[in-house]
Amino acid sequence: MEKMADNEELKKKLRQAKHRKEEVEARNRMKAEKQRTHRLIQMGAILGSIYPAAWTMDLEDLKLELRSRFYMRQ
Repeated sequence: MEKMADNEELKKKLRQAKHRKEEVEARNRMKAEKQRTHRLIQMGAILGSIYPAAWTMDLEDLKLELRSRFYMRQ
């Protein structure tokens, strides 16, 4: 009987550890997403300050314009 209780306790601790690990991974993903979003906003602000017409352009037109100006072979 005591062995079953120990086994259940061990299973409970394993579930808790797995859940804690998943929470840490979720926080890390969210932090990385926020950093990426912040960087994209900064890049947009830089682009808009250097090329003000970008603010009024359709995104596809802006993409084509940038490609035509800065095309680099990959």
